[in-house]
This record gives sequence, C-alpha cells and structure tokens, in this order.
Amino acid sequence: MASLFHPRNNFALPFSILLLLLPIFVPATTSAAKARHFKWEVEYMFWSPDCVEGVVMGINGQFPGPTIRAKAGDTIVVELHNKLHTEGVVIHWHGIRQLGTPWADGTASISQCAINPGDHFVYRFKVDKPGTYFYHGHLGMQRSAGLYGSLIVDVADGQKEPFSYDGEFNLLLSDWWHQGVHEQEVGLSSSPMRWIGEPQSLLMNGRGQYNCSLAAQFGNLSSCKFTGREQCAPKILRVEPNKTYRLRIASSTSLASLNLAIKNHKMTVVEADGNYVQPFSVSDMDIYSGDSYSVLFTTDQDPTMNYYVSARVRGRLPDTPQALTILNYKPNAASKRPSLPPPLAPAWNDYAHSKAFTSSIFARPGSPAPPRNFHRRIVLLNTQNRMNGLTKWAINNVSLTLPATPYLGSIKYKLWHAFEDRPEEDYDREAYDVTKPPVNPNTTAGSGVYNLRLGTTVDVILQNANTLTANVSEIHPWHLHGHDFWVLGYGEGKFREKEHEKGLNLENPPLRNTAVIFPYGWTALRFVADNPGVWAFHCHIEPHLHMGMGVVFAEGVHRVRDIPKSALACGMTARMFMSRDNSNTTVRG
Repeated sequence: MASLFHPRNNFALPFSILLLLLPIFVPATTSAAKARHFKWEVEYMFWSPDCVEGVVMGINGQFPGPTIRAKAGDTIVVELHNKLHTEGVVIHWHGIRQLGTPWADGTASISQCAINPGDHFVYRFKVDKPGTYFYHGHLGMQRSAGLYGSLIVDVADGQKEPFSYDGEFNLLLSDWWHQGVHEQEVGLSSSPMRWIGEPQSLLMNGRGQYNCSLAAQFGNLSSCKFTGREQCAPKILRVEPNKTYRLRIASSTSLASLNLAIKNHKMTVVEADGNYVQPFSVSDMDIYSGDSYSVLFTTDQDPTMNYYVSARVRGRLPDTPQALTILNYKPNAASKRPSLPPPLAPAWNDYAHSKAFTSSIFARPGSPAPPRNFHRRIVLLNTQNRMNGLTKWAINNVSLTLPATPYLGSIKYKLWHAFEDRPEEDYDREAYDVTKPPVNPNTTAGSGVYNLRLGTTVDVILQNANTLTANVSEIHPWHLHGHDFWVLGYGEGKFREKEHEKGLNLENPPLRNTAVIFPYGWTALRFVADNPGVWAFHCHIEPHLHMGMGVVFAEGVHRVRDIPKSALACGMTARMFMSRDNSNTTVRG
C-alpha cells in the first residue's frame, strides 16, 4: 500500500487564528543569555495524585517536579541530590539535544552512571531553541513512579514567536497505577510475566480523580469532593472571553496514548517537539508518550458557560476513565458545572483518525529541509519475543540489555569489552511475516551499539509487527536522544524501497524527536549524525523499554571533551580513574 503521508493540508483555520499566524519579522539582536540555577532533592513521599494515597517519587517535596522556565540560549544548572535510600537516579531532559554536553543527557548506563543514594550530580546544559519540553527519570521505571516535570523554553529576549496569543497554560499528561513501581518491575521480569495492566487514572498536571471515577467518566466532577484533597483537585484553566490562548501539552505517560479535546473549541497546532509546524486546525488530537505540542484556541463560545477539557486512552481498550478539567470562562465560578458533556472521543481503535492527524503535521515554511539522500539506512523490526521463559521486546531479534559501564566512557576510552559487537542493521524482510506471530519466538539479549560516522545522514525505518498473540499489533512511540529527525512518512504493512521511497516527503517533513509506528505499519525517519556522544533511541512506553525495546547510537565520541568524572565513576571507567590522578574534576582527551 502506498505511503499514508501526503504533503498537503485539508484542515481549515478559523479566521481569528489566521490573523495571529501572519509572518512576523524577527529582530536580529538579543540580550545576553543567563545561567539558571536549581537545587533539587529527589525522594519518595506519600501523595494522593488521584485522591488515593500512595508513594510517589518527588522533587523538593513536589509532585510533579518543579517546572523549569528558561529562555533560548540560557544555561540550566541543576544540582541533583539523591535522597533515595536504596537506589540510584538520573534525570533525562526530554527534547533537549545536549549539544556539547552528552554526559548531561541523563540516561543511566548510556551517558552517565546512576547517581548513588546520598550522592549528588550537577547537570549543566544549554537550552538552544524555544519550545515545549519536559524531564523525567531514566533509570528502571522511575518515570512510572512519578519522576517528571515540565521544562518550558521561551524565545530569547528580542525575538518573537511566529504567532501571538493573550495568555498560556501548561498541561503535563501522565498515567498512574496504585501498584508500586518496584512491584511492576518484578512482574515484568517474572516467568510467566505479570503485566502491569491498564492505569487506574489519567493525570493532568499530576492530578486525577480515581475514587469518583464513575462521576468523572460521565462528566460530573461536581460530585467529587475535594475538601482537604488539594493534591488531586483538578487544575482549572481560567480564561477570559474572546481571547486567544496557547496551550502547551506534553505527555510523560508510561503506557497510555491519549486523545485530547476541549469541548466546542477548535485547536490550531503550531508546535511539535520544540519545532514550529505548518498551522492546522483540529477538534481533537492524539498525543503519544514523549510527544509535546503547542496549540492555540480562541474563547469564542458562550461566555456564560464553562467547558470540559478531556483526555482519553487511545490504542488500547479504555479501561481507564478519562481525565477531566474545566475551561472556566470568567467571571463564571470555577465550580460551575458545565452544562454540556465532555467531548466525545473517537473509538479507541479508530486508527484512521489517528493517522489523519499524524499525517497532517508538516514543517513550517522556512524550516530546515532534510538532505535529499542518505548515507546509511537501518531497518529496525519491533517484535515481542521470549527469552529463558521471560517475555521480552526485541529489535531485529535482540533485546537491549544495558552494561555496567556507560557507553560514553567505554567508547571514549576504548574499553571494548564493556559491551558487545554491532547489532544487525536489518531483518530478513523476505522471510519474516509482520502480520503473524513470529515462527521462532525466541530472542537473545545484547548491548551492541550502532556506530555512526560523524556528519553522515542516517535513515531509520521503524517496522512494526504482530506480537506473540495472533491479530495483535501495538502502537509504539519512539524517541531519539541528542537529535531531532525528519519524519519522512508512514505506511502500512512491510516497508519496501521500490514501492514506498517515491512516496516519502522530502519537501516539508516535520522535525520531531518522537514518532509513532502504528499497528502493522512502518515509519521512515532521517537525521544527521552531527552531535558527538552516545544516544538512546527507544520506545517511550516505559514497560516496553524495560523489557528491551531500544537501541543505542554512537557518533564522534572521540571529539567529546571535559567529561565530569562523576558521570563515569562506575564500572570499568571507575577502576581506570582510580589508577590516575584524582585531582582533576574532569577527564580530558
């Protein structure tokens, strides 16, 4: 079947939004960038994210963690103290490319050692472009435990966005389980596997309502009693009539793909993953784990009413009630119940609806275009497999197992025994039937790295397949660290060069850092390996990564300089440092 990606846009824009999207001339001068300093303590604490008390992983006594707000060009400095008693921790700054600071990417066993209990680590990095981002834990399944927060980068002083608005809101979406994260990890690594199940709640800015879920499911938040429960009371979006607002949206979900809508309000998508896109208007939008967007909406409805904002599960049987909050038109009381029901979401398995939205995202005119040709193509087959009685996810029949020594250190100092050889770059496309469970379901573990020549253009084809269960293929959102990539196209079935290459979009593909592969489909990506370091590329569904669904790219590691010793003080590199002069705070060379 031909590619589902067509470089055209059939969505009409409201006239009020069109006026706001006229080109803006950007001044060339900006003021000096700043260093913004933060001191964080990570610890477990009791919290009630959905009105049911449990244990969450918080920062400075907050859940979600503190929002970081900076301007493009600023340097972020976070001194992170690990107050967990028995486990390490790292923080990944999702969407920040870490140009020149690959050790600050926050990926345990890839870019750095885990920060030990009682220890601290200083993250120092530049936020080079404006956009909507977030941060989260990247060791084990600490994101599922609640270790996440928002990171907003505004345009530099003297610069302007290519659109205008009267106010803005930030909406961080997540999912929540009452079962503890360590119990989840043990279940996933058991034989037979004990699946984590569907989340009990969906959260908006860390707040949901489980113990009044039936009321919430039918849009009756007025029956939810929040007295003394400020931790789970919904964050109300208070607006004035006839204004235009920017809604920044990011999904840190561990499992759920979501559909977001504002009752009776159109949304105009203007940003995706920190990159401006060609504006288009929608009534609802799909948001996968790792995605971030900015949308504009105008408060042009009946000002005597309030309206529901809803998020519902997509791509899985919706056993989790929708998340709700209220768009409160001033001067109405925030407690005034909307007279209209919540937005009606598309059916959970209406993939045509999902593909129509995803395939309507194009780069804004003037955005960087992809190279016309590639130097290397890597095809990654996503499969569910078995290994020694365990259920695993694998890429080209290898389930990722991270080594004790971070790749950044072992490659930099040529400790080749710290990890395995290069993994396969393709699968047997003629023999393998992606529409059926694997004939041979067995897989192996591996810690190999794809070594990319610095400056080359790399194509990645993500190929989805059937799971171990017949007639089941799942959605997988894939996230690349250290880079943005161009999404050249989506398609159904098996990717075939002769059939599908002519349908790829090389004119205005969007730049993203997260892209979805649909059931039984493929997604084509292109990026330039221009950022020296070692970078994770993986499914952003937390249990899937935990079960091996990822790969590692390395490029130009010999050019990386001034790596903090504390980033590599574990495994083979720790033993190497012990034999050297310990007076230096960085490792040069």
